[in-house]
Amino acid sequence: MATPLKNMKFVPIQGAATKSEIYPVVGMSCASCAAHVERSLKKQAGVVDAAVNIAANNVQVKYISTLVDENTLKQVVEDAGYRLILPKDVIEGGNTIESVHESRLLKLKRNTILSILLSIPIVIIGMFYMDMPYGNEIMWILSTIVLFAFGREFFVNAWKQAKHRTANMDTLVALSTGIAYTFSLFNMFFPSFWISKGIEAHVYFEAVAVIVSFILLGRYLEERAKGNASSAIKKLMGLQPSQVTVVDNNGQYREMPLQNVKKRDVIAVRPGDRIAVDGIVREGESYVDESMLSGEPVPVSKRAGDKVYAGTINQKGSFRFVADKVGKDTFLANIIKTVQEAQGSKAPVQKLVDRIAAVFVPVVVGIAILSFVLWLLLGAENSFTYGLLSLVTVLIIACPCALGLATPTAIMVGIGKGASNGILIKDAESLETARKIDAVVMDKTGTLTKGEPTVTEMLWEESYDLQRQVLYSIEQQSEHPLADAVVKYLDGEILLGVSDFSSITGKGVKATVGGQEYYVGNENLLLSNGVDISPKQKDIASRWAKEAKTVVYFADGRIALAIMGIEDEIKDSSKEAVRQLQNMGIEVYMLTGDNTHTASEIARKAGITNYEGEQLPHHKSEFVAKLQKKGKTVAMVGDGINDSPALAKADVGIAMGTGTDIAMDVAKMTIISSDLRKIPTAIRLSQQTVKTIRQNLFWAFIYNLIGIPIAAGVLYPFTGFLLNPMIAGAAMAFSSVCVVSNSLLLRMRE
Repeated sequence: MATPLKNMKFVPIQGAATKSEIYPVVGMSCASCAAHVERSLKKQAGVVDAAVNIAANNVQVKYISTLVDENTLKQVVEDAGYRLILPKDVIEGGNTIESVHESRLLKLKRNTILSILLSIPIVIIGMFYMDMPYGNEIMWILSTIVLFAFGREFFVNAWKQAKHRTANMDTLVALSTGIAYTFSLFNMFFPSFWISKGIEAHVYFEAVAVIVSFILLGRYLEERAKGNASSAIKKLMGLQPSQVTVVDNNGQYREMPLQNVKKRDVIAVRPGDRIAVDGIVREGESYVDESMLSGEPVPVSKRAGDKVYAGTINQKGSFRFVADKVGKDTFLANIIKTVQEAQGSKAPVQKLVDRIAAVFVPVVVGIAILSFVLWLLLGAENSFTYGLLSLVTVLIIACPCALGLATPTAIMVGIGKGASNGILIKDAESLETARKIDAVVMDKTGTLTKGEPTVTEMLWEESYDLQRQVLYSIEQQSEHPLADAVVKYLDGEILLGVSDFSSITGKGVKATVGGQEYYVGNENLLLSNGVDISPKQKDIASRWAKEAKTVVYFADGRIALAIMGIEDEIKDSSKEAVRQLQNMGIEVYMLTGDNTHTASEIARKAGITNYEGEQLPHHKSEFVAKLQKKGKTVAMVGDGINDSPALAKADVGIAMGTGTDIAMDVAKMTIISSDLRKIPTAIRLSQQTVKTIRQNLFWAFIYNLIGIPIAAGVLYPFTGFLLNPMIAGAAMAFSSVCVVSNSLLLRMRE
């Protein structure tokens, strides 16, 4: 018999187009809900992976767009008993995700307040005026309103779960309050049944009302705290203005919504304006505050040809720029997406929690039933009543919420704190791994140094204008930072036609100009091609190398025509960053493609004792692997394409935001600014986050391990103590709030 298509699990075909999107999900209340949504999506054909972030109430889905679409994903989640919100739903409804969250919070607040107000007279009657006329009837009417008006959602959600043969936190609440309410109703209408057995017919309407009130209060405080945990995303999203001033072809200014801006539109920026999209300055000058992206407090000078980024703030000057990247393509949008995906990712420890959460509710229901049966079998007087109370209390006190929130809330706050400090962390695994780093390998150019090489000396063997033009034309073709330095030095020379240009990894470039082959690069490039270097040139090159200058040769097929001394100053922050890392017990290494003399001088200035020069890209990767074989947890820090293999190989790859897109794509962390002191900050953040996760999990596990047996009545034979269901409800609400609050404390730690 053929397997139904919808039950088949598709393995993604290599090269197939996959999409990764984050969708809000409404209706999840605990870790069991998250596990159910994940399972449902993963069963769908075409879904590669799904990860729910219960703290952010969203799901990140990776799927093959040719096999499944967004509408199908929405239907799958709805079939599971929840609601997935698509971008088009938000647009068509005229709402934002923020407004959906706010309306839910407002509804929870209203229900909580009204529930508490109605519960107060119920408690007063139940505790102090039990024998007043129609006391039971008044409590019944008020508790009915509390349970089925303000606590209605518990029963609706529990029924949805039951239809799908699953259970969650709402199932526990609905079962416990429903049983207590039904039992009280029976006792109120048929008290003679118990009186004839010599037992007083108690009602528990006050317990039902207070339990609902406490759980609503806990859920409201939890939602508020979860909103605070995602404040980093809200702040980032709030960096873009909603309106933009566009200059039309006639030079006229007109205001338009941000979403209508297109590439190549000319945008006017006045003093104090927030820049709306990424672009390149066309005319005018100013200083721009980029601290919200880079963490650097000093405004950056901007003039024609310079890049500007969405979310940054213009200072006193005015300028116009051409929109280059808009919408989802802006640097800010990519930061937001990176932070969202990272906050939704799961730390390795979460896998254990997920397995426990998947069976938590059924196990709790089983324990509740077992405690009821044991009370009937072993109990003495009033065993049925005590057994029923134990069943209700176990169902109430058990809290999968605390368990489910322990890791994601800490991850959200940790990654959000990193983003606000200019540290982008790609996933939770990297955040967890960073605390173990005991070896940091750094590239030199653009990492330890400013990455702005400058030609300080140029010595020609025979100075001809034509040769200068040839060198200028070849270096114009190269993307290497050293080539940029040469181009700036020779600025104004005539450009000649260049053919057969090719880059030789780790050595330099060769090209043909006017039928003659030329070389620009290091000494090895010339020697490997039989080019002669004069003794005078070698002596000068050796002296420059000792001064930490990079030596670049320019040659034809026979002799070296010129040598250039290029210097790249060390960053002000590098020495302090290295010192901090070493004080943390972390070994620091420097690898560079430069010669050993240059490497030695830069390492000396930075305070690094372990360094290697003349390292090709594969050498850097091999060096990282060698450290890993020694049992080291290695972080690689780099900014160039040549660092990418080592960044990918390292346990934690850290890219400098001033570097190439490829390096940032490969790395697990990105330091948006050029400040290396962010690296020890990132490691400390990892340590604090993991410590918080452990504290949260300890609290959640201990709470349930202690609370459930006490609720079942394990202390009763020794002390006569039986936990009141109302206290159990308060404890359950308190446990979730404690976990989220502890995560929020991360934001205040240094």
